[in-house]
Amino acid sequence: MPLYLWEGRGKANDNRKGELEAPDENAVKLHLKRLGVTPLKIKKKPKDIFANIAMFQPKVTQTDVIVFARQFSTMIDAGLPLIQCLDILHTQQENATFKNILKEIKSGVEGGSTLADTLRKYPKQFDELFVNMVAAGEIGGILDTILQRLAAYMEKAAELKARVKGAMTYPIIVICVAVLVVGVILVFVIPVFEDMFADFGSALPVPTQIVVNISAFVKSKVHYMIGALIVLVYAFRKFVATEKGHYIADDILLKAPVFGPLLRKVAVAKFTRTMGTMLSSGVSILDSLDIVAKTAGNKIIEGSIYKVKAGITEGRTMSDPLAETNVFPSMVVQMISVGEQTGALDAMLEKIADFYDREVDQAVDNLTAMIEPFMMVFLGATIGGLVVSMYLPIFKMAGAVGG
Repeated sequence: MPLYLWEGRGKANDNRKGELEAPDENAVKLHLKRLGVTPLKIKKKPKDIFANIAMFQPKVTQTDVIVFARQFSTMIDAGLPLIQCLDILHTQQENATFKNILKEIKSGVEGGSTLADTLRKYPKQFDELFVNMVAAGEIGGILDTILQRLAAYMEKAAELKARVKGAMTYPIIVICVAVLVVGVILVFVIPVFEDMFADFGSALPVPTQIVVNISAFVKSKVHYMIGALIVLVYAFRKFVATEKGHYIADDILLKAPVFGPLLRKVAVAKFTRTMGTMLSSGVSILDSLDIVAKTAGNKIIEGSIYKVKAGITEGRTMSDPLAETNVFPSMVVQMISVGEQTGALDAMLEKIADFYDREVDQAVDNLTAMIEPFMMVFLGATIGGLVVSMYLPIFKMAGAVGG
């Protein structure tokens, strides 16, 4: 059915506007009359020529899903029927891609499917954790509570990801800028000095000669170096895309001297937060472990969680196989053991997640504080060394003239 844009005047003499999917203009007028709105202008919404081209459509962000979950929860808590909630959310949604998805979800629910089954058709927007928690909420009749928990969980997960991303981005940007500056100096600046030094007629100081030789090499081989870098990046991406390559890369990252401890703390925070949220929402421990493993993002952590799941299926507690993995800190294992013994595992997992969130914050601050002086020294030594090397012949000539 076509989509109509309308403008009208409400009962309180206020201006109102919106859009409505209807078979014709008369149907729009009838709908507005039922709402108590006097139509002033109705027209068909022009078709988007890029509507069927995925690359030109806006992406559904995590923020879109979080807002959707919060609004959905509020409406259900207010007693609105599920279909009406979806209709309102679809109408108010500004993201065109998400709007179409919500329309399909509404149609699926109207057709008799459960909300969870309908959401499962859109794995890019609603992951397994989201779908399984919604399914638990539908079964337990606490969908509003589940959606509220999901929104809170996703907000904390997004904050954690942003903090880690910020810590990783800063040194990468500084290194890239340093490499670019050094490259420009070697390719464009040093040759100018070299031509000037050729008129001196005397041997160049050793540091200057080394820099000139490096400049000549880089200038003559720069295209090969760029090509080799592209090939190396491509080969690395292909290697990491394999199961074995991904495992090796994740193992190296967790054992890295600076970033390894931070990534381990992030993994613990994510694991405990996800497990705690799912268990408190009524998802079984085996299903929770399966979903947490798939969303771990690290093959080492994923394998450890599957070992824990296998141990539980054999009748063991969660803490014993978790300790055997040697991936999670002993404090985490001990607290989980206490949670199992007291029957408050979900609450204990939430406390561990809160603690490790603070640990991640502290680790990010420490990492940033450590990186800043290191980067300053690196940039100063590299660029300063090049500049001094270029001025050594001038100082030498000035000394000879003065003598």
